[in-house]
Amino acid sequence: MQELQYLRGYPGHLTDKVQCMIGAQKLQPFLLEKYPAPHEIRTDKALYEYVMAIKNRAMQQSPPLSKVLFDAKIKMRNQALGVHKFISRVQGGNLKAKNEIRIASTFRSAPEPLLRMIVVHELAHLKEKDHNKAFYKLCEHILPAYHQLEFDMRLYLTHLDLSGPLYKKE
Repeated sequence: MQELQYLRGYPGHLTDKVQCMIGAQKLQPFLLEKYPAPHEIRTDKALYEYVMAIKNRAMQQSPPLSKVLFDAKIKMRNQALGVHKFISRVQGGNLKAKNEIRIASTFRSAPEPLLRMIVVHELAHLKEKDHNKAFYKLCEHILPAYHQLEFDMRLYLTHLDLSGPLYKKE
């Protein structure tokens, strides 16, 4: 049995089911049935508009975002799917703050619900810096299926590691 690095911390009965799916080569069909196509967001500009639409709908009172982009430097091995950066700079006598969201470029061809889950996760960091109870409550408030999508995203990453891209290039 191989170690499922993206499913560490999950109960044995779940990881055993995933191992069985992998052994029977049913993980890809399962994911394709649930998520038949990748999202259409390919550029940083489109990603910025997508993130801002979610932010404006769910978190109007949160600090503004200065930058949103896909980042090829984010490595999946470190369990980073996206990064929220808070940058403070002194300009004259004022302190200027900037918020950035960077999404791993691995998700440039992921299913849209999984991209949305990562965006919600990073947006929640605008209000809650730590992964605590309030953080996950905020994620669920913005995206009620957050925890299921997080698990599915981990299945997607497992598939990427074991078999490569989920969707065939056309």
